[in-house]
Amino acid sequence: TGLGKNKERLLEQLSRHGAILFRGLPVNTDSDFDRVIQSFGLKNFTYAESLSNAVRRNRTERVFTANEAPASVSIFLHHEMAQTPVYPSKLFFYCEQAARSGGATPLCRSDILLQELAKQAPEFVAACEEKGVRYSNVMPDIDDPESGQGRSWRSTLSTDNKTAAEDKLRKLGYEWKWLEQDSLRVTTAVLPAIKETENGRQVFFNQLIAAFRGWKDARNATEKPIRFGDDSAISKEAMAKAIQIGDELSFDMLWQSGDVVLVDNFLVMHGRRPFEGQRRVLASLIAD
Repeated sequence: TGLGKNKERLLEQLSRHGAILFRGLPVNTDSDFDRVIQSFGLKNFTYAESLSNAVRRNRTERVFTANEAPASVSIFLHHEMAQTPVYPSKLFFYCEQAARSGGATPLCRSDILLQELAKQAPEFVAACEEKGVRYSNVMPDIDDPESGQGRSWRSTLSTDNKTAAEDKLRKLGYEWKWLEQDSLRVTTAVLPAIKETENGRQVFFNQLIAAFRGWKDARNATEKPIRFGDDSAISKEAMAKAIQIGDELSFDMLWQSGDVVLVDNFLVMHGRRPFEGQRRVLASLIAD
């Protein structure tokens, strides 16, 4: 494709605006999408090496399904994998088949959200900056595709061995506890809630909105999924304000089959609206 030839200009536009839609490209299959990604010459961030909570299925080495959660499940605004110590810098999405109705991908500029939040809830923003955040979730023993949080610990940690799983968690700074039915509760080390991008923008880089609104399933119902880094509680009022601002600032990407979207993961949050009919959106993650 001609996209690779314009790589530098496109990446400069991306860092300025946060997302670019490519519509009308000759992209009809996952292999076509893979070729578009390859043309940019950027480093792959594989699903296997990621600590994503979502159940996904690889189509090619670089391309996988965005999330296997049921159509009725909302996936709320988040920066991809901001709840882990390793995350991609950019995301490619490709609409293989648009839903009959619904299924938009909301996009929200995280720097503007933070500016508004600092005006309306300055103490909360100060606490985010000073304390950071910790996330807790329970991973099942085997993948649960009915949940947006359904990826098993075996898949997440790339091992079937509990000792090896514990070794990996220890290296990453996690705390953990084995539960019934061999599910595993993990809690991250303290992670930043606010980040500065390369071009000096302050962004609300975290998974707080998605965790607060959506990390609920048969396993994740009782304990709070988010706390400040010092283990103090995050107030519902502050989260309500962040959610309200995020909803107000969101732009719904209304998919047409064949669309490709490139997202700056440090600048823009994304999600998924519920939908009806078949919807297949594929994704690929970029490490650099």
